[in-house]
Amino acid sequence: MHKSRFLNISRDYLHSAAKSNGFSYSRLESNRVLKDLSKRGRIDDARNLFDKMLDRDEFSWNTMVAGYANSGRLTEAKKLFYETPMKSSITWTSLLSGYCRYGFENEAFELFLEMQLEGQRPSQYTLGSVLGLCSTNGLLQKGEQIHGYAIKTWFDWNVFVVTSLVDMYGKCKCVFEAECLFEMVADCKYNAVWSAMLAGYSHYGYGYKAIECFRNMRNEGVESNQFTFPSILRACGAVMACDFGSQVHGCIVRTGFGANIFVQSALVDMYAKCRDLNSAKRVLGNMEFDDEVSWNSLILGCVREGFEEDALSFFQKMRSRDMKIDEYTLPSVLNSFASMKVMQNAISVHCLIIKTGFEAYKLVNNALIDMYAKQGKLDCAIMVFSKMVDKDVVSWTSLVTGYSHNGSYEEAIKLFCKMRISGVYPDQIAVASVLSACAELTVMDFGQQIHATLVKSGLESSLSVDNSLVTMYAKCGSIVDANRAFDNMPTRDVISWTALIVGYAQNGRGKHSLQFYDQMIATGTKPDYITFIGLLFACSHNGLLGSGRAYFEAMDKVYGIKPGPEHYACMIDLLGRSGKLAEAKGLLNQMVVAPDAVVWKALLAACRVHKELELGEMAAKNLFELEPMNSMPYVMLSNMYSAAGKWEDAARIRRLMRSRGICKEPGYSWIETNSKVSTFMSEDRNHPLRNEIYSKIDEIIMLIKEAGYVPDMSFALHDTDDEVKELGLAYHSEKLAVAFGLLTVPQGAPIRIFKNLRVCGDCHTAMKYTSKVYARHIILRDSNCFHHFTEGRCSCGDYW
Repeated sequence: MHKSRFLNISRDYLHSAAKSNGFSYSRLESNRVLKDLSKRGRIDDARNLFDKMLDRDEFSWNTMVAGYANSGRLTEAKKLFYETPMKSSITWTSLLSGYCRYGFENEAFELFLEMQLEGQRPSQYTLGSVLGLCSTNGLLQKGEQIHGYAIKTWFDWNVFVVTSLVDMYGKCKCVFEAECLFEMVADCKYNAVWSAMLAGYSHYGYGYKAIECFRNMRNEGVESNQFTFPSILRACGAVMACDFGSQVHGCIVRTGFGANIFVQSALVDMYAKCRDLNSAKRVLGNMEFDDEVSWNSLILGCVREGFEEDALSFFQKMRSRDMKIDEYTLPSVLNSFASMKVMQNAISVHCLIIKTGFEAYKLVNNALIDMYAKQGKLDCAIMVFSKMVDKDVVSWTSLVTGYSHNGSYEEAIKLFCKMRISGVYPDQIAVASVLSACAELTVMDFGQQIHATLVKSGLESSLSVDNSLVTMYAKCGSIVDANRAFDNMPTRDVISWTALIVGYAQNGRGKHSLQFYDQMIATGTKPDYITFIGLLFACSHNGLLGSGRAYFEAMDKVYGIKPGPEHYACMIDLLGRSGKLAEAKGLLNQMVVAPDAVVWKALLAACRVHKELELGEMAAKNLFELEPMNSMPYVMLSNMYSAAGKWEDAARIRRLMRSRGICKEPGYSWIETNSKVSTFMSEDRNHPLRNEIYSKIDEIIMLIKEAGYVPDMSFALHDTDDEVKELGLAYHSEKLAVAFGLLTVPQGAPIRIFKNLRVCGDCHTAMKYTSKVYARHIILRDSNCFHHFTEGRCSCGDYW
């Protein structure tokens, strides 16, 4: 529009000048050739002709300035501009347009100001060029200033300027402002303003508004073109409106734009995003020219739908056809490797990236980090990360998430801290990942700091962050804070409800879990696989046998969810707690799939509680085969023999462990006070406050014995006299941690202790009495669940 209008003005000017002033035909002919050479990009030839012209006029100078500017040779354009003897608005606009087209923001606005100071009034095309720069670079404040100037100079009624303003506001995310301006000319048949509004809707995800705008455009009789169709197709892809997109496709064919490469590329992208990969392939197959953008869209669509092998196949076809591979192709291919776990091919693509120089691209490096992290190759992810010169938030987030997903929780938190120190502000994905790490390490203080920083920053929360907050507080034993985070969520999904259901179950408040489940169903949210694990866990730890059976049956019958090993393990645990070991064994025999280690562990634990040695031996032997290097079944069976007084059998199992090179995981407990973690092992004397801790232990034992505590010798696992057994029980790691907590945690604050293994029955009893004697809330999280000790009771239901 700008160029044709410019040419019309120039042509009219020349004809009028020739008639009124008697210009020679040769000058007009020279100008015509000069213009033709500039238009074809033959700037040097145009300059040779220009230098030979003896009688140059304003058109000659303007043509050369515009030719240099349009070709990106802005230094020469500027030099010639200042040599021009007679500058008009067209001359200024020619150079200004070049600056705007090639993104020279400072130079463009300086020239725009200088133009006005020189007394030249900007035209509609001047304003259009500057507003185009604002659109491209997202310069909302500058764009608003130009809008103010347009109002002062009455250009705000010019359809060309209004179109540029609509485009600028739309691309700067100010859709409301764009709509207000659009309404001023909505009755106009001008295609460009409709296309600008449509592009604004489409660009920022207002898919349904874009569809409505396109319908109104068609109803008004405004013709669509190669600029309109890509915008509406992008909108259809964003909201997965495949049916409407297919109708647009029909409109494209009827109006003759079906062969346009940009429209075809948009069609491939739309169908791929709408999960209609067959239609996307069909459009791609009918394209006359190979377009890497279309191939990229199809590869990304295949990855998104889980067709990783198809994605790799298309990538190989691109390579075989010598097509250009860009920085957008490679991340999609790397994402397919992340899902397929094909390491050798991934390394080959990494070699290709290095060979072709794409390792300098941030987008590609970020995809490499993500791919290696998802493959569990953290050393490779770290190598790529460390070589990056310019790291952005995605780079840091990819590695933080990789650490967290691979169980390197401490490293995830440390890297998150380095990220903040380096001045990079975390995004929602990074926050969610580090909160997950805090949940696994039970470092609630640090999790609370992240929560506070999130609130103070004003960063808009997301569903994943909110879900991570609920999970973090629940796993740290602060179910009240978890509930508060849940209540503050603007939207909830099944993960939100499940996090709270599981949290209440693990914290010994199973009946609340069932109540929240009822509330979830009332909202229309359907439970998933994990939800039923939480429900059955809650029933198990609260002895709700009838409810557990009902939920277990409803899984498949009502929701079509096939029970997995975890569900069977919960049911066996529930039946075991209820003393129904025969039924538990029967359920195990009814399993469609072979019982895994989780199921046998649940049965072994039930046998330990009810002293069913024969069934326990069977469970332990199956575990020996399934997890030959896991010490748990050996230790538990040995402990069962010890509790039954079968010391020789207990010794035999321990000899078997040693002969197979199996080491028992040492039990330890830890407690966080004043942002420092203190760790204790049984009979540990390495702590700086060891004297005070052991004195406190003696005090605790004396007071709780007076309150009725009797040491349970069945948990003393060595054949020694009772006095030695009692001393051994007194100095278990969890008792040392409680003593330290009583010494250091202020009165009124809960004492939070964590243990890597399951708490022993004697320590469990001792803590109940300790909570009563000292009037303290003691929270112990072991490998199974949380134990909230208050007033001599525990939330777990005392299943030992």
